[in-house]
Amino acid sequence: MDDVFAALAHPLRRALLDRLHAQDGQTLSELERSQPITRFGVMKHLGVLENAHLIVTRRIGREKRHYLNPLPIQEIADRWIARYAQPFLRTMSDLKTAVEGKDAAMAPAAPQHVWELFIRATPLAVWTILTDDEKTPLWQHFNMSSVTDWAVGGAITYRVGDAAMIVGEVLAVEPPHRFVHTFRAQWSPAVAADPASRVTWLLEPVGDAACKLTLIHDDFGGETETSKAVVGGWPEALSRLKTLAETGVPFLLPGPAAA
Repeated sequence: MDDVFAALAHPLRRALLDRLHAQDGQTLSELERSQPITRFGVMKHLGVLENAHLIVTRRIGREKRHYLNPLPIQEIADRWIARYAQPFLRTMSDLKTAVEGKDAAMAPAAPQHVWELFIRATPLAVWTILTDDEKTPLWQHFNMSSVTDWAVGGAITYRVGDAAMIVGEVLAVEPPHRFVHTFRAQWSPAVAADPASRVTWLLEPVGDAACKLTLIHDDFGGETETSKAVVGGWPEALSRLKTLAETGVPFLLPGPAAA
């Protein structure tokens, strides 16, 4: 965590994170505007933030875009805050916002939400948890259960009790590295009216006993109620998945309060 604290210590780097909080997915040219230093200086500060995994970069066509990654700060909350407060304090869950002012004609469209974290477990070990429906309540938001047909074209459903919260279709299953499915929220009339979006799980080996997990939630069809809502659930789910993969012990949290 030392690199996270060091990255946050500089006011300009905090200002860059604030810029991405206000509008995610910006290019270097966009981020350097109104900064009191040179373009090269901004690049160096962005490099520090990327090395601390506070931002993630993605190439979209000829552009390199920068996305806020709140998970390292979420892990700080897990370590020093969560033990004192229930329910779980999702301190950074609102940092991932929809891309504002996106040019509808731009192709391809930039992902709207990107999370990245490192896990001290092999891709196969994480994949085994991710694709085991019996283990889903041990890490998913609201302790949701899942029923999945693990084949392209199969159905995937996340439930709280008997109520379907998310329904989708499996688009790709490439063990132990890539899993893609559509995502259609059902937990309220507002999100149920949105079109289906897409969730991509990527697992890359890091050495012999670790991996990098990248979650991309995109293709919302614009700034929808779903795109705004999912930033509250994914950081919790990913933190719990990391804990389960590394320790074998589930990080159990209270489910949703009864209506």
